[in-house]
Amino acid sequence: MADSRDSEGGGGREGGAGVQRGEGGQDAGMRPRTLAAGQRTVVWTASTGPGAPEPVFETSELLLEAPNWSHDGGSLLLNGDGRMWRLDLSDGPSEPAEIELRGVPPVNNDHVLSPDGRTLYVSGMDGHLYAVPASGGDGVRLTGGTNGGDGTTGGDDVLHFLHGVSPDGATLAYVLIPRGVPGARGRLALMPATGGPGRVLDTGDGHIDGPEYSQDGAWIVLNTETFTDTPGHAQLARVPALGGPVERLHTSDTVDWFPHLSPDGRHATYLSFPSGTLGHPENLDVTVRLVRTDDWSVPVHSHALFGGQGTLNVNSWAPDGERFAFVSYPLSGR
Repeated sequence: MADSRDSEGGGGREGGAGVQRGEGGQDAGMRPRTLAAGQRTVVWTASTGPGAPEPVFETSELLLEAPNWSHDGGSLLLNGDGRMWRLDLSDGPSEPAEIELRGVPPVNNDHVLSPDGRTLYVSGMDGHLYAVPASGGDGVRLTGGTNGGDGTTGGDDVLHFLHGVSPDGATLAYVLIPRGVPGARGRLALMPATGGPGRVLDTGDGHIDGPEYSQDGAWIVLNTETFTDTPGHAQLARVPALGGPVERLHTSDTVDWFPHLSPDGRHATYLSFPSGTLGHPENLDVTVRLVRTDDWSVPVHSHALFGGQGTLNVNSWAPDGERFAFVSYPLSGR
């Protein structure tokens, strides 16, 4: 999701990139994140095999977040300053090129590509979901202006944060949060990729985030606080895409967010925050972990960095399933 929970007491949850909190934790609007003085954006790619991650782009001018790897393998799509950018990887270092999003409000760091790579689905800072051609063009709003039947699954009274699309391209998986409700938990919801009301899947009482489909469409992986009474202690889990019991994937002392499955389903990445972290805030010492999906408990690689929010919010796997991308935000002097 685009932002972390309110840091006081772990109760409220912020609803978008750079959300400013009002009295009592009420949502008071969204704005893009920016770099602090002396801070840089560094975009990295890493491999499932041996070798250290490689920096592919660095800037002190623009805070970029949440890479998606393009369907053809030649570029990364990232958000920054409320816009979407394409970073070409085919000819060595290059400057990001803006992707035109006509008719779309500023976007946050929850965006995914359709399975065929032709459509870019984005989460607007107005709390709604949009579809745009991946090459740029006119956007179409997918979430309605009225409630989705049960008062929770659509409309202007809820915020939508997109994370997954089914392998057949027909269904979107997103986090749904009531707008302006202090302490409201995120819930898993599904909706047609062509637009319309969604439906909520039961995942227990804990806040959830990062829902993403498995390659066969049978499961949705996510992070959840269902398994603990400790505020903010997110853990990795999966739930049947048609509904059913939530299954824990791994037990850890760290706060674990955003599981992302490789295209072949053999590997996954996720982001570990220090124990006691509430939500997924920016500017912390965190670790990007690579695991095999037959044993989530033993990391293949662990990449420590300074980041958090924006580092690995969405699926960043290359089509070959051998590489993935992430972002760090180093500060000078540390």
